[in-house]
Amino acid sequence: MAEEEKLDLGSDPSLLLVDDDVPFLSRLARAMEKRGFKPVTAETVAAGKAIAQSDAPAYAVIDLRLEDGNGLDVVELLRQRRPDARIVVLTGYGAIATAVAAVKMGATDYLSKPADATDITNALLARGEDLPPPPENPMSADRVRWEHIQRVYELCDRNVSETARRLNMHRRTLQRILAKRSPR
Repeated sequence: MAEEEKLDLGSDPSLLLVDDDVPFLSRLARAMEKRGFKPVTAETVAAGKAIAQSDAPAYAVIDLRLEDGNGLDVVELLRQRRPDARIVVLTGYGAIATAVAAVKMGATDYLSKPADATDITNALLARGEDLPPPPENPMSADRVRWEHIQRVYELCDRNVSETARRLNMHRRTLQRILAKRSPR
């Protein structure tokens, strides 16, 4: 998609972006603005809920796990305030149970990180039984595994022993994986 190409977003292109990863949040906001959305950002559940309460947007992209709680609280409030909102939940911890919970709370779709602006836009604009098209260049299974390990490693403050415990793997195996370059 050309960056300048504007999409048919209807009469209300308002978009709420809630994520505690500030660099990702700002990149996504810029990319969505180029697509014609009018993004407003929040880094916490509290800030997301305040925006949803005061001026519920037509579209929302909400991270599942935030510093101050669960993004599903924002989904629930937004669904109450604006039943027609298109909501996509993002998470670095993709699991069937959390996907089901997100949809039950009112999310339109659920994407695992890393997701780019095109994947998110396709999910936001998919209507009815239409599924968004599969990604053009999906990550390999090895790359997804490596990304997950890196995220848990960072969340454990780069503590190899704690990361190995949480991933249920041997510490030396984890050290070997961390020493290698990322797969393509």
